[in-house]
Amino acid sequence: MQLGINLGYWGAGMDADNLVVAQEADRLGYAVCWAAEAYGSDAATVLTWVAAQTRRIDVGSAIFQIPARQPAMTAMTAATLDSLSQGRFRLGLGVSGPQVSEGWYGVKFDKPLARTREYVEIVRKAMTRERLSYEGEHWTLPLPGGPGKPIKLTVHPQREHIPLYIAAIGPKNLEQTGEIADGALLIFPSADHLEDTAVRHLRAGREKAGKTLDGFDVCPTVPLAVGDDKDLTTLADTFRPYTALYVGGMGSRKQNFYNQLARRMGYEREAAEIQDKYLTGDKQGAAAAVPHDLIDRTTLLGSVDRIADRMKAYAAAGVTTLTLAPAGFTLDERLASLRAGTEALERAGLA
Repeated sequence: MQLGINLGYWGAGMDADNLVVAQEADRLGYAVCWAAEAYGSDAATVLTWVAAQTRRIDVGSAIFQIPARQPAMTAMTAATLDSLSQGRFRLGLGVSGPQVSEGWYGVKFDKPLARTREYVEIVRKAMTRERLSYEGEHWTLPLPGGPGKPIKLTVHPQREHIPLYIAAIGPKNLEQTGEIADGALLIFPSADHLEDTAVRHLRAGREKAGKTLDGFDVCPTVPLAVGDDKDLTTLADTFRPYTALYVGGMGSRKQNFYNQLARRMGYEREAAEIQDKYLTGDKQGAAAAVPHDLIDRTTLLGSVDRIADRMKAYAAAGVTTLTLAPAGFTLDERLASLRAGTEALERAGLA
C-alpha cells in the first residue's frame, strides 16, 4: 500500500505551508499529492505550482469538477500537466454536487452517471490525439450544421495513458467507476465497512468490463491526528466540524451523498440528527451529535503503533493508496504527522 497526501483547498491561509508539506511528502517518498477545488481555488493551478517545486511525487486533481470544464478542456489540461511534470499527473474527476453545479457553474445536475461516462469517453479519446468526434446525449462534437470540424490535440502528453480516477460514493457510481476508470477516490472510508460500502461495487464494475481489481487504485482520503492513545477523544474532536459539515451540510436534505454513506455504515439515526441540526443552523450541535465511533472508524487517530494497525486493516480491506489529510495547527505539527505516517506504514510492514 502506498501513501498519498491531500492538500485540500488552496487559499485557506496555509498556502506557503502547503507547499512545504508537499515538498516534505516528496522527500519522504509519498506516491501522490492531491489538490481539491470547489468554488475557490482551482486544482490545475495549484498542481502546476506544486509540480514545478517537487521532483518525484505525482500530482493529482481530487477533483476536477465535471460541470466546470468542457471535456476537451480537461484533456488539454491533463496533457499539459503531464508534460510539464514529466509524467507525474493523475486525473481525478467528479460531478461535484447540485448546489455547486447549478449555483456556481449554471450546469443542471441531472443524469450524473451518464454525463460522467460520456465525459470520460471524450477525455480519453481526445488524449489519444485522434481527431475528435463524438455523438452522445450530453455532448456532440463537432456541433452539427456549423463550421466545426474534427480536430486533434496538439500537445503530446508525457505518457500514452494518464491514470484517470473518479470520486465515487454511491453504489451505482462506484460500479461505473470500476468499469470505466483506473482508480476510485473515496471519502469517509471505514476499513470495517469498506467491502460493503465500496469495494464490492467497484469489483462488480470491473467484472462488467471483463477485468479484476488487479491494477485498480482504491484511494481513500483519511484524516490523520497523531497523539497518545489515552487522548483519542480529544484527537477525534479535532474532526467533529469536518464530519458534521459533510454528513450534515454538504448538499440538500434530499441529496447528500455523505449523509447517505453514513446511513449505509449503520449510523442512520445519528446521520439524521446531524443533518437536522446542521441545516437549521446549529453547527455546534451537529458537531456534538457526531458519534465518536464514526470519527474513529473513518480517521487515523492515536499513536504510531495504533495507526499502523489501522493501516493494516485498510490494506486488508483493499486500499492500495491511502491518502492522508494530516491535522495540525502549525506547519511543524503537519510535518510531524507526515513523518508519523511513513513510520506507521513501515511498522505495519506495508512500505
